[in-house]
Amino acid sequence: MCGIVGVIDYRGDTDRRTLERMTDLLRHRGPDDHGLLMRKAQADCLVGLGHRRLSIQDLSHQGHQPMTFQQLDIVFNGEIYNFREIRRVLEEQGYTFESHSDTEVILKAFHRWGMGAVQRFIGMFALAIHDRDKGKIFLLRDRAGVKPLFYYHAEDVFLFGSELKVFHAHHAFEKEVDTDALATFLRYGYILAPRTIFRNVQKLEPGHWLEYDLKTRKFHRRKYWEVYDWYNRPKLEMSRQEAVTALEKLLENAFAYRMVSDVPVGVFLSGGYDSTCVTALLQKNSRKPLNTFTIGFDTKEYNEAPLARQYAKILGTEHHEHYCTEKEAMEIIPELAEIYDEPFGDSSAIPTILVSRIAKGHVDVALSADGSDEIFAGYNKHFSESARFETYRKLPEWAQKTGGKFLPLFAGKAFQLMNRYTLGIPNYRNKVYKFSDMIADPSLQNIFDRSNYYFTDREIKKLIRKEFTIDTAFESMGELGPDNDAITKILAVDYKTYLPDDILVKVDRATMSVSLEGREPFLDHRIVEFVAQLPTEVKNHNNIPKYLIKEIVHKYIPESLINRPKKGFSVPFSQWYDGELHELFMEYLSRDKVREVGVLDEEAVEEVIRRYRQGERFLIKNIWFLFVFQQWAQRWL
Repeated sequence: MCGIVGVIDYRGDTDRRTLERMTDLLRHRGPDDHGLLMRKAQADCLVGLGHRRLSIQDLSHQGHQPMTFQQLDIVFNGEIYNFREIRRVLEEQGYTFESHSDTEVILKAFHRWGMGAVQRFIGMFALAIHDRDKGKIFLLRDRAGVKPLFYYHAEDVFLFGSELKVFHAHHAFEKEVDTDALATFLRYGYILAPRTIFRNVQKLEPGHWLEYDLKTRKFHRRKYWEVYDWYNRPKLEMSRQEAVTALEKLLENAFAYRMVSDVPVGVFLSGGYDSTCVTALLQKNSRKPLNTFTIGFDTKEYNEAPLARQYAKILGTEHHEHYCTEKEAMEIIPELAEIYDEPFGDSSAIPTILVSRIAKGHVDVALSADGSDEIFAGYNKHFSESARFETYRKLPEWAQKTGGKFLPLFAGKAFQLMNRYTLGIPNYRNKVYKFSDMIADPSLQNIFDRSNYYFTDREIKKLIRKEFTIDTAFESMGELGPDNDAITKILAVDYKTYLPDDILVKVDRATMSVSLEGREPFLDHRIVEFVAQLPTEVKNHNNIPKYLIKEIVHKYIPESLINRPKKGFSVPFSQWYDGELHELFMEYLSRDKVREVGVLDEEAVEEVIRRYRQGERFLIKNIWFLFVFQQWAQRWL
């Protein structure tokens, strides 16, 4: 795992020191080695490549980057797990190798097959290749979006890197908040690709590559893989038992690939089905105990550590456990803006950072179980929003029009009346607004999108006082064919939105902040390609979440021990906000601080806090988002 940086400069005023500063900002991603390469390109521009290396494969200097072969230069972040098989094919075709690294295999695979090489890769990757003969730069990101890649385009400069922070080190970078991206953050708690918090900066989307022509200064994004294509294929005719058997075989292969490493490997074990599945299948085929790691909380409702400990004992792993305290949380929160260098509202980043720090004391690579929920339907919303859709679409047209128009008008007064007579319903006003928006447009796309809102559009307009447009992959559900039922469509959209832009961002930045390589065994693209083609009755028999995974796990852990409600990997923020963290929150959300940043409206921020204090306790997440933005703005603006 590494960090990459690139500069294309037509002004010619990017010196080696600037490129080095940009690269060194990624030292946490690669503390073991670093390299720079600057060339004068055909089109009378400077091309600079920078690399920070975390040595995982081929620990020798032969794995040093940037790496060059004939007319090609490469910087690469990630892992190609099947590189040895690809290498054997290339050797049969006359290629020789100087190292044992996957980077050299990628470089020569591109030399042999061009962009078609990516179809052979099983792995996670973000890379850049400079083809000096063609006068082009190629950027490439893996299918699921495990590894990040950002780019900035201005008139005379094109920059790219593994994290946003590298752009701040280049004098040509102009930082201006993108109002549309900020609105997206306030709505969902994260910013969806291709947008970033800054104008003129974009994320390269998962399953895409970008071709930049050095002569014309134009670039084109192209898609090489699309998860919807697999959901739109004819469904497989397969019994449930056949699916379980085929899936377990596929999982064992995918999980085993993620153990390919020249350094120690461990597993994050949360106590849920997903991480237990990873641990069980890996430990089954391992002669030595795996290292497993768990974070716990003193608050019982959030704590799965005792379960993880019990499962680790049954499976025979070397288990490591740590309890998260308020003090540790307080120490991490001021670091969040540095680690997540654009606003990021998922508070489970805190325990993820903590468990990464614990794991780094024992291993250099850690496997997590992210992606299983989005593939196998592990969230309550997958079923609740599907059921809501079936109910709302049956409403008569007059009810849709009337309710959508008039319900919001009465929401505020009704809430005040209910509070006066102590009849408060949690999240009442927010539920009314969402309900009115849903029945006004009871399409599955709108219902699922609205179910993911935190701030409504009405509230966002008050907060940022500017026009905004939110256009995301949540609106792409129409690309899914009619053979896909509601749950299947929701899963497909979740895979394109919440998974890459929330879950994978969380894990990548958390693990990389301590120079730990995080691997995602469920995100082997062959798994989602297989499951996407299964009928819902097979993969979620009788509406059982993660039915196939549960059938596999029950072979290793008794169902009576593990089949319990999902707790998730979250933190008790209401308690923290009302306790020791209160001063920290109020420091950044004070009227003076909000005015100083100059992006959010002070009155609107105070209104959110006032509503929380008056009983709308669900707004703790909204307050957290405001705090996150303010802390980020103080650091980066």
